[in-house]
Amino acid sequence: MALAAVDWGTSSLRGALLGDDGSVREERSLPRGILGVEPGGFPAVFASSFGDWMDAAPLALVCGMAGSRQGWMEAPYCSCPAGLQEIAGSLAWVQPGRIAIVPGLACDRDGTPDVMRGEETQVLGALDLLGLQDTQLVLPGTHSKWVRAVAGRIDGFATFMTGEVYGLLRRHSILARSMPEHEPPLDEEAFMRGLWHARQSAGLLQSAFSARTLSLFDRLAGEAAPSYLSGLVIGEELRAQGTTLAPGVVVVGDALLTRRYTMALKAWGVRHVRCVGSEAAWRGLWTLARTR
Repeated sequence: MALAAVDWGTSSLRGALLGDDGSVREERSLPRGILGVEPGGFPAVFASSFGDWMDAAPLALVCGMAGSRQGWMEAPYCSCPAGLQEIAGSLAWVQPGRIAIVPGLACDRDGTPDVMRGEETQVLGALDLLGLQDTQLVLPGTHSKWVRAVAGRIDGFATFMTGEVYGLLRRHSILARSMPEHEPPLDEEAFMRGLWHARQSAGLLQSAFSARTLSLFDRLAGEAAPSYLSGLVIGEELRAQGTTLAPGVVVVGDALLTRRYTMALKAWGVRHVRCVGSEAAWRGLWTLARTR
């Protein structure tokens, strides 16, 4: 059975037409995230973007922020622990038997809720692609997710606003004055310097100011400053893992971020780091379609 697999996020819309064996026949990426769709406009955007695929695929599964309150249809959260059976059994049907939205996941840590939308599908896909049942995963991004998988199910997770904090400090703080407007290529030496400073500092509220003082005393070039800051915030994220950091971690994300996290994890002493890219979402949607 062919499948129209769609990952509809806040700022982007991606899709893949999958064959009955899960192989990708065609991929599309459009700048039509949910924030750019007018109220009531989701059916039209979906039809214009993937309508031709629906002639070949009897089913479309959509994951991501399309299932939020600001999206196409609010899909209820599944509670952790949850796996393929629970998630596939809680699909929110836009068109019964034809188009469905994958639910997000919610967990509760010491009375404080945490949520994800879209990442649960990537986790399931990564586990299937790598043949893993028990592992720790990190999904870097605006809001990074650290996930614990047990027996092939998502047992729990925690969110870190790493990418968003980087953007705020990079563009809207005093640190921005010593950094270039453009985003330069990764400076590995500066990144590692920031990473190690984060490991030794009392916390990001202290370490972040070093990006200012190093520039002030001409010890950090402006072109290298964004990489240094990236090392600081990712280092803070890793430091927060404490003793829960596993000896093997799976990084799920785009190549630019997985490169940085791989460097950081290995520097932190993680012996086994495996990476999975955008194919994780497609495999996750395909496994959900087979499970429902």
